[in-house]
Amino acid sequence: MKVKRIEHIGIAVNHLEEAIRFYEDVLGLSCYGVEEVPDQKVRTAFFKVGDTKIELLESTDPEGPIGRFIEKKGEGIHHMAFAVDETAPALAEAAEKGIRLIDEKPRKGAEGLNIGFLHPKSTLGVLTEFCSDK
Repeated sequence: MKVKRIEHIGIAVNHLEEAIRFYEDVLGLSCYGVEEVPDQKVRTAFFKVGDTKIELLESTDPEGPIGRFIEKKGEGIHHMAFAVDETAPALAEAAEKGIRLIDEKPRKGAEGLNIGFLHPKSTLGVLTEFCSDK
């Protein structure tokens, strides 16, 4: 597996519209897309910073992964995502190296990417995501 770049940094927020205003008004970034991902119970907003994206994540269900994360830890950095050529082989290689997986196989994420998560207990406490193009 070869990591190509940091694809995005996911940040959990309570209120997407307020967070968008902060990134636009204070940091001068432009939100280029808002999307709901129903199976992950989340609404997302994206900003481009050089070759990296910031993904804001607002829960659409308090029992969803972002809702539970915010309840437990509050707003803040949720995950780091790395672009790889193909998500399935990257997940398999991580598993072969003894890394605990959250996703055994890729699933669809925001922006149509194929995604898969590694468990933070195996990644030095950082929820890690692999992403590849459709």
